[in-house]
Amino acid sequence: MLEILVHEIRGNCPVYREGDRIMINDPEIDLEKTDALCTHALSTILHYTTILERKWCPVELGLTVEGDEEHAYMQCVDPGEPYTDGGTVIFRVQRIE
Repeated sequence: MLEILVHEIRGNCPVYREGDRIMINDPEIDLEKTDALCTHALSTILHYTTILERKWCPVELGLTVEGDEEHAYMQCVDPGEPYTDGGTVIFRVQRIE
């Protein structure tokens, strides 16, 4: 199972607040344990969930740095100001046994 935590928001996000989480138990998003879902974020997150659940390798995928191997980091595709009225959300992913 993956816990995807809203780690940081740069700008304004109309969907998420810091600390919100998304829980994924492949292939299911656990809606009862998930605070919010955004289609902009899902386009990035779902790209990596299957491989991270089967083979936890965030350093190899370029999703973290040496020394923080227990987390993977991703961000939504909204670039924020001055390009949009929104903001980018940084997600921290960890594997939950």
